[in-house]
Amino acid sequence: MQADGGIAAVSSDYSVSLGQFGAAATARAGHLATGLPLASLAGKSVLAQQIHALVRRLAQHGLLDYRLFSPRDAQDLVVIEPQIAEYWPQRAKLSGSDTIVLSRFAYLRRRGNEMVLESPCAGALFRICDPAVAATLATLSQPQKISRLRRQAASLNLDLLGLLLDSGMLIRLDMKDGNGLRVTEGDHNLVLWDFHDLVFHTRSTEGRHTDPVGGTYAYAGAVPPLPAVRPPWPGKKVTLNKFATPEPASPFAKLLRERHSTRDFDDQHPVTLAELAQFLDTTARVLSEWKSGVDVDGGPEVTYSSRPYPAAGSAYELELYLTVSNCEGLARGLYHYDAGGHALVAIDASAQHLRALSMAAEFAMDASGPPQILITIAARFGRISWKYSSIAYSLILKDVGCLIQNFYLAATDMGLGGCAIGTSNIDLFARMTGLEFHVEGPVGQFALGRGRKAEGQG
Repeated sequence: MQADGGIAAVSSDYSVSLGQFGAAATARAGHLATGLPLASLAGKSVLAQQIHALVRRLAQHGLLDYRLFSPRDAQDLVVIEPQIAEYWPQRAKLSGSDTIVLSRFAYLRRRGNEMVLESPCAGALFRICDPAVAATLATLSQPQKISRLRRQAASLNLDLLGLLLDSGMLIRLDMKDGNGLRVTEGDHNLVLWDFHDLVFHTRSTEGRHTDPVGGTYAYAGAVPPLPAVRPPWPGKKVTLNKFATPEPASPFAKLLRERHSTRDFDDQHPVTLAELAQFLDTTARVLSEWKSGVDVDGGPEVTYSSRPYPAAGSAYELELYLTVSNCEGLARGLYHYDAGGHALVAIDASAQHLRALSMAAEFAMDASGPPQILITIAARFGRISWKYSSIAYSLILKDVGCLIQNFYLAATDMGLGGCAIGTSNIDLFARMTGLEFHVEGPVGQFALGRGRKAEGQG
């Protein structure tokens, strides 16, 4: 609370201004430390409207938890912790004739000394405070009719079930749906996901969780770092040095040794559109296409393509989206690379979203400025999970590694600079493209431009 009536949310040295409010609203806002009833946001008074505005602004930044309190037991049933920006709890309506079941993506785990219910499809996690709630969740591993649940548990909380249903932790079944089979949950793209793949995708990227990401050195005080080079095994050694040559044996070997990461770019001499065209032609364009039948009886004919990098099962599920900040001959903006037509297609994206994407890349690289061109590698997940089970997402990441090596080698060969980036925000990408995060989303990023100066190896 600030003297001029302003309110800010502060964490360490980071601050978010929330606006100016009257003295009564400032006093009432202090109750947010222990809990403010949602009912206090209702009404048309100036106080109620100011508190409502404040709470909504906090929610936009993901700075609120939501407690579902049981007056009878004088304890919290659950505490809802948002995992995406702008989450706001809603209670789906339920009737006695409705049948519900746990989502196949929902899982209950221990976090410290707490139990939490999570799902990669949900915008929030539920911290379980009452053991009876956990028992109800176990019951919902099978489809249950609301009227039957009421008979079994007189204390059944329909508000909680409505919140879980709205969040995607529970799904509602029609009579024709059967016993909650895989095909009844979500769209046909979600059907193609295995549980562990979707969890890994959402938890190893940014945008759909609030856990720390990147170089946090979380265990630096507990475990010493491993050595850069593994200690040799104690067996008999066959020395290879006598076969080595002082200079690389070929231009390709020389190129491999010269590859390095460039994090700072010369914006006075940006990469040109002609160079970008050559770079994409060398690394990613479609070289040929063909059709073939699948290895199952009665299976459909499948189309395939060939490109300058290997891909699991020739699926070539990866797509390139270019955020252009500084390229001679090409306007700033977001583009999709049409690998079949070797063309760039402009996508309407807001300046705010483009800036957020570039700034995140700049921060991840610890660079002095944004990349001239940021290549976001996205995957059409269904293209590869249609065939492969259990290993689909791991195959995608292997394909990303092959493509990024192509990027490095081509950039080095052309005298350009590049740097692989280990993080990406799948929620931001979804907002920029309008694509559902489980349909097509980021799995890698690469910064490209003309290097400002020679960099160290990386």
